[in-house]
Amino acid sequence: MSSNGKLPDPTRETVSQGGSSRSLSQAPPAAWTGPESTRGDEVRRVLIIDDNAAIHRDFQKLLCPDARASADLDALDAAIFGAPAATPPRSTFQVDGASQGQEGLEKVRRMQRCGRPYALMFVDMRMPPGWDGIETIERIWSECPDIEAVICSAYSDYSWHDVIRRLKRPELRLLSKPFESKDVLELAWSLTSRWLRRAAMKR
Repeated sequence: MSSNGKLPDPTRETVSQGGSSRSLSQAPPAAWTGPESTRGDEVRRVLIIDDNAAIHRDFQKLLCPDARASADLDALDAAIFGAPAATPPRSTFQVDGASQGQEGLEKVRRMQRCGRPYALMFVDMRMPPGWDGIETIERIWSECPDIEAVICSAYSDYSWHDVIRRLKRPELRLLSKPFESKDVLELAWSLTSRWLRRAAMKR
C-alpha cells in the first residue's frame, strides 16, 4: 500500500511498506481461503471474486493485517504502560477468494450450507473467460439475496444506470480501480455492519 493511501498497481510485483520497498514472494493462487478468525465473537466474512491474484493480496493485507505485529505492539504497550485494561471482543474480517464467478458461487453455496454465510462480496467487473461481474452477482443473489455486494472496476462496460436497472438494487456500491484504501475499509465495515444488523433481527 503506498503512502498516499492508494493500493498498489495490481500488475506490479513490488509493494511499498514503511517507506521502503520489498519484493513480493511468489503470488498465491487467486482462489484461496483465509483462516477462520478466532478473535472476538463477531466475524465479518468477505468474499473477493477477481481474476487478478494481486488484488486478492491487497484485500488480504488491508482487511486482515498481520496479527503477530499487532500482538507485538500490544506486548510493548503492556511493558511500558503496564497491563492494559480489559477490552471488549473485536470484530474481525475473514477474507476468502475466488478467481472466477462460477467458483465464487460454489464458495457461497458451501458457506451457506455450513452455516457461515458471507456478509459481503467484492466482485470484479471483467473476469474472462467466465461470467462478468454483473452475471456473477445476479447468479449469487438468485440463491443468496442477503449478501451485500460491491462492484470493482476500472472500465465502463455498462453505465451505472444500466447496472442498477439490471440488478434491481439501487443501494449497490461501486469501487473504482485503483482503490483508495480508506474506501475499501469504509465499504467493508459499513456493509458488513448492515448485514450483521439484518442477521441479528432474524434470530
